[in-house]
Amino acid sequence: MTVYIKELKQSIKSLCIWTASIAFMMLICIMLFPEMKNEMDSVSAVFANMGGFTAAFGMDKLSFGELMGFYGIECGNVIGIGGGFFAALVGISALSKEEKDRTAEFLLTHPVSRFFVITQKLLSVVTQIVLLNVIVVAVSLCSAAAIGEELEMKEFLLLHTAYLIMQLEIACICFGISAFIRRGSLGVGLGLALALYFMNLVCNISDKAEVLRYFTPYAYAEASNIISEASLDGELIAIGAVFALAGAGIGYLKYIKKDIAS
Repeated sequence: MTVYIKELKQSIKSLCIWTASIAFMMLICIMLFPEMKNEMDSVSAVFANMGGFTAAFGMDKLSFGELMGFYGIECGNVIGIGGGFFAALVGISALSKEEKDRTAEFLLTHPVSRFFVITQKLLSVVTQIVLLNVIVVAVSLCSAAAIGEELEMKEFLLLHTAYLIMQLEIACICFGISAFIRRGSLGVGLGLALALYFMNLVCNISDKAEVLRYFTPYAYAEASNIISEASLDGELIAIGAVFALAGAGIGYLKYIKKDIAS
C-alpha cells in the first residue's frame, strides 16, 4: 500500500484546507439559525413567490423556519458545491499529476503493475472524500446540539449519503478523464463539476430539461426532494453508479496502455 499512503500524505494539506473550509461554513450557517429563526417564516413566504428561482433551489418544498429545511437549503448548497468541487479536484489530478510533476518515470519503474498503482490511487481518492464527509457530518451534528436544536436524523443521514455518492460519482468521472490529460487538469475538473451543478438548476426550472436529470449527480442529491420525501431516488443513483463505474473503468483501460511522458 506504499502508493496509497504516499498519495494520502501528498494530499493531506489540501484535504485539511477543504475540509476545514466546508466544515467552518456549515458551522456558521447552523449557528446563525437561532438568530434568524423568528424571521424565517416571512422569508419562506417571499421566496415561495419567486417562480423559477424558488424551484431552482428547492425552496418551494422546504421551510426556512425549521432547522432541517434551513439546513437543506443553506448548508446543502455549501456541501453540494464545495464537496463537488473537492471531489472533482482530487479525481482529475489523480492520474495526470505524475506527468505534470514529472514523477511518472520514478513511480512506474518500481516492481508493481500499473493496475496496482491505479487501484491505490483510486482508493486514495475515495478515502479523502469519505474523510471529508465524516468530519462535515460530525461538525453539523455538534453544531446543532450546541444551539439546542435537533436535526431529523433519517433525512439528515439520507441527505449526506446522497452527497457522498454524488461526490464519488464526480470523482470517478474525473478520474477517468485524468487518464487522458497530461498537463493542467484542475480547470477541467472544476468546469465539469460546475456544469453538472447548473444542469440540475436548469432541470428544476424547466420541465423541458427533465432529461438532464439522468446526467447530473446533483439531481439525486437534491435536498428539497430528499427531506420532503424522506427517501432517495434509487433509479437516478443506479444511473449515477453506472457513470461512476464507466469513468473509473475507462481510466483503468487508458492508463494501463498509455504512453507515459516522464
